[in-house]
Amino acid sequence: MRRRAILDGAAEMLDQMPVADLSLNELSRRVCLAKSNVLRYFESREEILLELLDRGFRECADEISDRVSAIDPHLPVTERGDRLAAAFAHALRDRPILCDLIAAQPGVLERNVSPEVVLHYKRSAHAILGPLVATVRTVVPELGENAWSVCMMSALMAAALSVHSRPSPVVLAALQADPALAPLFPDPATYLETTLATLVAGTLVRSGAQL
Repeated sequence: MRRRAILDGAAEMLDQMPVADLSLNELSRRVCLAKSNVLRYFESREEILLELLDRGFRECADEISDRVSAIDPHLPVTERGDRLAAAFAHALRDRPILCDLIAAQPGVLERNVSPEVVLHYKRSAHAILGPLVATVRTVVPELGENAWSVCMMSALMAAALSVHSRPSPVVLAALQADPALAPLFPDPATYLETTLATLVAGTLVRSGAQL
């Protein structure tokens, strides 16, 4: 129960602040536990964030699998590819916290943890991706072995767009002073599906599919 309370408290904090601003001291205060008690359940702040990433990634993968499974496998390959991109886009853009965690994973989440913790979550991610990749290959078999890279790159592109679409107050002030700079700040709802559709179409061509 305490472990769950810690995770729920961290998730609430991420609704209010970026990943980098979440501190163990503030989290401890919010869940009414001493910092030393929090560290009985997690070895560091980063492990807490990795657990949230794992939980969010699993939920997202389940939603994507459901959406992909609903695609008619008899449609032309280009239309199946576009619907595949839409399935990823809809699931990912509705999860900005997950995208933030994915973006922070190599530079923050995996820096203050033991090799055992990294191994645990890497194995978990591999286990989550495996069934998703299999579903994608069932619906768009033309992707072949490249289905794995499509799944991986879709998450990374969503994370990158999510980060860049939320400029700081200083940048917003600059944008207000010069509205012509607006194209430098992509809207995930507008750009993500198009970006992922381009990724899928390009991968199909490289895979030798007849479009």
